Amino acid sequence: MTETFSIKDVAAQTGVTAHTLRYYERIGLLRGVPRAASGHRRYRAEDVRWVEFLRKLHATGMPIRRMQEYASLLRKGDSTIVARQRLLDEHRKDVESRIEVLTTNLEMIRKKIRFYAQRTAKAS
Repeated sequence: MTETFSIKDVAAQTGVTAHTLRYYERIGLLRGVPRAASGHRRYRAEDVRWVEFLRKLHATGMPIRRMQEYASLLRKGDSTIVARQRLLDEHRKDVESRIEVLTTNLEMIRKKIRFYAQRTAKAS
């Protein structure tokens, strides 16, 4: 028998709340989560991996709507591989662009820190 996990287990493993897991299911990001005879959700390992992937997309700034689009394409099967690749490639470009901006901003902060370090060294 395949190992399954409670909502509490998945929340702990993925760093999301049980509320978020239920929300993901409600908006179609998670589909077909089996239920035990008691009615409690029983997540599979592939569900956990999917939630972890969703969290990475979210952490990199992908809007929920785009995540839903990706999930919808995924459910349609191999005929959507090109569309999924395109969606992820567009997101990658957005992330790289934000990284460039952050890197530039970080360098300005570093310069300011060096400036202050020089000023305090002179005052000593």
